[in-house]
Amino acid sequence: MGFTIGGIREIRSGTRRRGRSSECTAVGEFTGLWGWDVVPGARAAAGSCSCGRGDCPAPGAHPLDFAPRVPAGATLDEVSKAWSEFPGAAMMLPVGRAFDVVEVSEAAGRHALARLERMGLPLGPVTVTPDGRAHFLVAPGAAAELPRLLYRMGWDDPSALDLRGLGPGAYITAPPSDRGGLGPVRWLRPPALDSATRLPAARLLLGTLAYVAHRSRA
Repeated sequence: MGFTIGGIREIRSGTRRRGRSSECTAVGEFTGLWGWDVVPGARAAAGSCSCGRGDCPAPGAHPLDFAPRVPAGATLDEVSKAWSEFPGAAMMLPVGRAFDVVEVSEAAGRHALARLERMGLPLGPVTVTPDGRAHFLVAPGAAAELPRLLYRMGWDDPSALDLRGLGPGAYITAPPSDRGGLGPVRWLRPPALDSATRLPAARLLLGTLAYVAHRSRA
């Protein structure tokens, strides 16, 4: 990606100097530092979704259909211009291009993360949602490979695990945006230069994630 620690400081200090919003700061880091696309998302309040649909199936937890994607590589000026059209929008990250996601329960995710860190395995960013789900960002292609990998590891019935892969067509809410009116999404393991731009293959983490997910359901 070619980014440096100095580049991070320049983006953040430049944001403060120009008085940009915290949303623009975060989106600018996602696009300019980590190479992730970002899409403005709906917000929820009192059970109603800002998309305007009375029958919205996922209030406050989906992209706005009419909002354009802010592409990877966008500068702070480009982000500020795009985001000014959708003030207060949630930050949604499209899955399947820069990363896939392995999702488990928050309890399993926390336990697995501690085990994986002790084992010294490569890890990417990890988020936790206010409805109790942990999202492990992994290299693209993981969602399609997940059933085969789990089968090879001896899990004949993946449905017995509270674990699933998210791939192309899915979106996750990025910290610190609110999800579904329930509260903010948070980082369990925030992005860093040695993780966000070189995501691990799912197979390196899957054995531990599956084992802990299974134990959590037992």
